[in-house]
Amino acid sequence: TTVGDDFYCSNCKSLTSLAGAPKVVGGSFNCGSCYSLTSLAGAPKEVGVSFACNFCRSLTSLKGAPEKVGGDFYCNYCDLLTTLEGAPKKVSKDFSCVYCKSLKSLKDSPNEVGGRFDCGHCKSLTSLKGAPKEVGGKFDCCNCESLISLEGAPKVVGMSFNCYHCTSLTSLKGAPKRVGEDFVCGG
Repeated sequence: TTVGDDFYCSNCKSLTSLAGAPKVVGGSFNCGSCYSLTSLAGAPKEVGVSFACNFCRSLTSLKGAPEKVGGDFYCNYCDLLTTLEGAPKKVSKDFSCVYCKSLKSLKDSPNEVGGRFDCGHCKSLTSLKGAPKEVGGKFDCCNCESLISLEGAPKVVGMSFNCYHCTSLTSLKGAPKRVGEDFVCGG
């Protein structure tokens, strides 16, 4: 099945599976606030604009997520997500996994992010290892209270690098080699 523009199944609080969803969506795909959804298996393989699975509080994995996203990828507020395994390898614009309180690692993050990469407010995140090597826009890991090191941070950030309110941070070792705008670290 192909949908030329947008496909929304958001707020289907009892939806447990994406089986039967279109394989290609030309616009945006949104399955956010599907509280019973535990897997992205059955999600489209390709999305032209944006993919959102925000507030899927039972989601335990990104396996099955689109392989190609032409715009933004959002998996914010997925409380049980511990890893980014299954995330697309290339996101043309923004990638955001904010407030994923169980996320422990950025391993399997997209290799390429053309816009902003935001992993802020992930209280269990201890390391930036696995983050994209280069981010075209901003990189934000603010309010990651368990983050102890910047090792693994992108080498190049096109805009700002934000790591403020990371109260366990003990070193700036591993900070980006080049930041296009502001580097913000502090209280």
